Amino acid sequence: MTATPERLDRLTAALDPEGSGDISQAVIDAVRAVPRHLFIPDVGLVVEEDGAPYLIDKQADPCAWWDTVYSRSIIVTQLDDGATGLDALAGDSTSSASAPSTVADLLNHLRAEPGMRVLEIGTGTGYTAALLSRLVGDQGEVTSIEVDPAVAEQAAKNLAAAGLTPRLLIGDGALGRADGASYDRVHVTCGVREVPYAWVAQTRPSGVIVLPWHPGYGTSHALRLEVRDDGTAVGRIEGFAGYMMLRSQRPRPCENQAPGEERRHYRTALDPRALDQLGAGADLAIGALTGLRSHTSEGTDEDGAYVRVFVADPDDSRSWASATWRPGSVTYGVQQVGDRPVWDEVLQAYAQWVSWGEPHWRRFGVTVAPEGQWVWLDTPERVLTSA
Repeated sequence: MTATPERLDRLTAALDPEGSGDISQAVIDAVRAVPRHLFIPDVGLVVEEDGAPYLIDKQADPCAWWDTVYSRSIIVTQLDDGATGLDALAGDSTSSASAPSTVADLLNHLRAEPGMRVLEIGTGTGYTAALLSRLVGDQGEVTSIEVDPAVAEQAAKNLAAAGLTPRLLIGDGALGRADGASYDRVHVTCGVREVPYAWVAQTRPSGVIVLPWHPGYGTSHALRLEVRDDGTAVGRIEGFAGYMMLRSQRPRPCENQAPGEERRHYRTALDPRALDQLGAGADLAIGALTGLRSHTSEGTDEDGAYVRVFVADPDDSRSWASATWRPGSVTYGVQQVGDRPVWDEVLQAYAQWVSWGEPHWRRFGVTVAPEGQWVWLDTPERVLTSA
């Protein structure tokens, strides 16, 4: 079996599932030129938005394997940094072949052209490095850094099988690679909360950095930054992009916060599901104004089904809150712990967002400078700062 024209057509269609026509022909041509199956292991773990994860096995069911590889599916290739086998069907995904639509979307925002020098953060399976090599060239234009030696070793084999030779390095991608600077483009394949300034410093003025930005509160975003002559990088939110986090920026789960010395229980009329479903504009405003992290979970306990929203201070594990919704509830239980009234701050930030006219996520942007990063609304001068 091989990548038949029908399978390539299916993969191409998966790049733009909504039929927007936004994906450039250059990206489409690169996807058709790079055999995705060369970057997928014989056994992979498929994770769908709805439904239980399941294995695909090239030997046991080759038709299902090929059909899945040339589809919109995310295929996990490593769990728990390699400590858990894929057959466990559960664990933290730490390397994967990302959804083709997300890969294409980020490459589309990158706008890489032939001859450009590109730094990639996170080699993973090597698939995106292969696509970049098709977009800009395969004569040393692409440098890719991977933190996990085992992942890097397999990526090198995958790329060799594809006949491509980007420069592959093992190391902490947060540091970039100064000896190859200045780059025209920096392409990031892992989630980032704080954009390392090294990436900005190693990109030429008017160069572009594209990354999955995970601010910590709410959903994650595709962020496109352009480097300015003054050494800052400025850009807007372009859409959504969920990726596993840069290893040095992995957060601890909100649910595992410290017990705290003071617990305050009260009822509120605000449905916690509403805060989870307001949309990315509210998430961006609340995150920027408070600096808090959030996590939503669903489940069933001795009292029945629930939806629970956790909010936490990332710098103080003893300050957190949880709000719980249950079917039929008129008021909702809130537990707040620690010196910082984090739930109250969320409500105040939500009210501020409403007072601004509930701005859409497209109106938000980010600036990265040597002294840090900040979120702004409409223009870089209108900075939103946490208390």
